Amino acid sequence: MTKKIFKHNREAWDSQVRSGSQWTIPVSKEDVAVARGGEVKIVLTPTKLVPSDWLGNVAGKSVLCLCGGGGQQAPLLAAAGANVTTLDLSGLQLARDQEVAEREGLTIHVVQGLMSQLDCFRNRQFDLIVHPCSNCFTPDIETVWTGCYRILKSGGSLIAGFCTPYVFLFDPFKFEEGELVVRHSLPYADQDQLTRKELKALAEKSEPLMFGHTFSAQIGGQLRAGFQLVDMFEDSWSEDPLSKYLQPYLATRAMKVD
Repeated sequence: MTKKIFKHNREAWDSQVRSGSQWTIPVSKEDVAVARGGEVKIVLTPTKLVPSDWLGNVAGKSVLCLCGGGGQQAPLLAAAGANVTTLDLSGLQLARDQEVAEREGLTIHVVQGLMSQLDCFRNRQFDLIVHPCSNCFTPDIETVWTGCYRILKSGGSLIAGFCTPYVFLFDPFKFEEGELVVRHSLPYADQDQLTRKELKALAEKSEPLMFGHTFSAQIGGQLRAGFQLVDMFEDSWSEDPLSKYLQPYLATRAMKVD
């Protein structure tokens, strides 16, 4: 079943690229020029920029964009002088990074794979991991956090964005229509809690399957992996009806201190 989920999600994100989803649109030449000047403006959550002190001076640093394909974060970090690797499940999302790299004369190493399987990377290989909202597309995030801890250098940091569990309490089809109808328990998984008819509807729209992880898995999982949580912020999104009442997205900054 897990292989089928990943196959579905890979094909869904490839389809998202072809249809022009906002998370697959490469950054502009102007954005790259600003990053070359040392000002890196990237997001982990829908709207808020990552604080500059979360990134620091990335020049010469080894950076992994974890499930961050799409021609957005990786090119800006590379333009600021970082040695950037992008890992993503979608080949077309990775192609977006390569397109910008070729357009701007940048170097970005791309790897197609799963966020939960980081064995292709060495112990203590990276100074920084940039993990935008994406772990809602994998069933197991504990292995994501332990893998990140292993491949980070001592003193390195993991900055991650994710959907809070609140998002997954509601009927996803009513949610799209702007209506909040509590329906599901947590943790959540599309393939377990939607009907066959609803799953078929998602497939027909090329929507990836999603998983709603608890705070214990999202934040507690980072702590159990060995990270020290040093900062966080919340974010909202105009396209999300829940944002009228609270900020349903969270970003964390965690350090490896051993």
